[in-house]
Amino acid sequence: MQLYARCHQRTGYLMKPKVIKTESDCSAVLARIEQLMDAKQNTTQGDELELLSLLVHDYEERAFPMDKPDPVEAIRFRMEQQGLKPTDLVPFLGSRSRVSEVLSGRRNLSLKMIRALVRGLGIPAAVLLGQPGQ
Repeated sequence: MQLYARCHQRTGYLMKPKVIKTESDCSAVLARIEQLMDAKQNTTQGDELELLSLLVHDYEERAFPMDKPDPVEAIRFRMEQQGLKPTDLVPFLGSRSRVSEVLSGRRNLSLKMIRALVRGLGIPAAVLLGQPGQ
């Protein structure tokens, strides 16, 4: 990709983009993206910016995969974000003892609990449906 960035800067013509495979390729593309940040949409440079951004996104997804969060950790994170205490979860989980069981990992979330947490706290259902440690 370094060749791509150098040729494009000197001559102004577009070369055929390629899949980013290495960190150095990615660095070169990011440098080119920085040069194109003010490009207007639906222009040659705007299209190039969009394509390069997609290539970087694809590379980062492959190079740095992220595990889905643990459902209990997602609940704890949302509690921290919103300044909630365990007792604030009673309307969503049913009782104080059930809240304790869920937060300690001794009880799995039921479909009813998941629906309530999605509606009440905005935690994505896909996160709550995940298995701990996946």
